[in-house]
Formats: sequence, C-alpha cells, structure tokens
Amino acid sequence: MSFAKAQELIRLADMASARHGGVSLEDIVAEFSVSHRTAQRMTDALEATFANVTTTDDAGRKRRWRITRPREVPLMLRPETAIEALDFAAREAGTEGRLRHARALSDLREGLLARLSRREAARTEADAEAVLSALAEVTRPGPRVSIRPEILDTITEALRGPFQLRVRYKSEDAPERVLEPHGVLLGHRTYLVARDPAKGDLIRTFRLDQILSAEVLDESFAMDPAFSMERFAAQSFGVWQDPAQFGSVVWRFASRAAERAAGFRFHPSQRLEWQDDGSLIVRFEAAGWLEMAWHLYQWGDTVEVLEPEGLRALVEGHRRADFGSMP
Repeated sequence: MSFAKAQELIRLADMASARHGGVSLEDIVAEFSVSHRTAQRMTDALEATFANVTTTDDAGRKRRWRITRPREVPLMLRPETAIEALDFAAREAGTEGRLRHARALSDLREGLLARLSRREAARTEADAEAVLSALAEVTRPGPRVSIRPEILDTITEALRGPFQLRVRYKSEDAPERVLEPHGVLLGHRTYLVARDPAKGDLIRTFRLDQILSAEVLDESFAMDPAFSMERFAAQSFGVWQDPAQFGSVVWRFASRAAERAAGFRFHPSQRLEWQDDGSLIVRFEAAGWLEMAWHLYQWGDTVEVLEPEGLRALVEGHRRADFGSMP
C-alpha cells in the first residue's frame, strides 16, 4: 500500500469512528472523489486492517461501516496485518533511499509490538514473517539510479516548511541555485519538482542523482496554490516532463493482445475503446515519447501508434514479430 493510500485509509477509519451512524459507500465516493468500485475496495481494506469494524444496514437498506472503540483505544489494528504492512513499507523505503521513513516505520512497528502481550507479539511476528518471506519485489532489469539518502532527507525537511533549498546541481563548478521545492517524483529516476525563482515561475524537474549538495535555508516561501503533484505527474507517461510533447496519445492493440492490454493502467487519464474486429484503442494525454517507446517495444508488432506522429516515427521499424510473449 502506498503512503497516500495509507493516509486515505486512516482518514476513512477516523470518519467511520467519528460518525455515529458510520459511513456508506456514497459517503466515501463524495468525500474522497472516487468511483463506487474504489469505495468498495476501501471498505474491504478497512475491514481487513481494523479489528473493530462493524457493518449495519439502515432503514433504506444502505450498508454502513462503523468503528466501535473504547475511548482509550483509538484504532484497533489487526496486529499481524499492521506488522506486515510496516515491514514491507520499511523495506521499500530503504530500497528507495528514504532512510528517515524506513526508521520511522521500524519505530512504529516496535511500538505496536510493545503494546501486545509477549505471547501475542511472538505469534504476530511469526505470522508476519511467514507472509513477508513469501513476498518478493520484481526488480526491473537495467541500472537503477542511486540516490544519496542525505540529499533526500534534506529535501523532505525543506518540504515540511516549506523552506527554500540551496543546491549545487550537476557540477561542482556550477553556481549554487536557490529552489522552492514543491514535491518529489519517485520512479526509475527520481526528480525534485521545484520552482527556480531566478528563472521565473515555471515548475521544473531536477534529477536527484545530479544534486551534489543540498541545504535547507531558514527562508519560507508560498507554494503555488494552483499546483498539484498528482496533476503534474500525470502530464508524463513516466517521470520525464517535456511540455512540448504533451498532447493526445492513441495506441491500437491487435486482437491477440487486446485482453492483455486492457489489464494495464498505462496512464491515469486513459480511455479504452473496443473495436468490432476485437482490437483495442487506448487514448490518454501525456508527454515523454522516449519512455513510451521503451514500453511499446515490449509489445512487438501487437501495438500500433496512431498518435502522435512524432512517437509513431520514433517506433517505426522497431516493431518485432518474434517475441515469445507480451508484457
């Protein structure tokens, strides 16, 4: 579960506890701006995570979820599920170089275990270890850019203010820059998303592995109120931002690949259109043709680029018919 999803689950748990009648699927759809199916998944997660969830049907036969609790126990987590989630999240944070988050997650884990009896703690750890030993992260082939943990820690501290950040970028001989951080894009390459006031109001990206030094300044700033990290991330197919390439993207998957492609979430804005011949057209709006080309290569000749022309030209001649399987 991602950090953002965990935050939403805790927020939902607070709602289910605070509201005397509990929460319905309609309440969740309105509060979180999600679909009915996503609201159902959120209630499934609520029941799987917390031990004191009850369900009732009101006079209109509408199901409602409520967390019942004594005053001294805010939320009764299922300990084995919580330990599994914290261990897995800590492992992921450590792999990404987010050592501060990894330590915080480990501290939460130890605190949760300390609240259990010795027998229950031993059973919970054994159950969690059994699950974790069966989980393995599939690492993408190819090099992974290394990030210095102290740089990421410094950026995290600046985001809390928010405070300005003084960095030296790409070269020790380069002049220092004072940036206004707005967020971090995590991926196979990780980028700082920030405004460089000396160059205008444009929000730019800076590769974290190219930031040679970073220092938090005792100078706050006003973040752009219209800026959204979610919208900013959605402008690209991967992590690279190129405003000149942003626009409509249309791919056609052949009938033999259509079902497989339908199971992919290529982009948050995607729209699927089934064709009479069994093929599938996928539409979305994004930039980053090179990262699209890297992904499309895996599909061989089962996919055709209809738009944009620049991407179509980039992949032309590289659509192979001899791949033994699809992604």
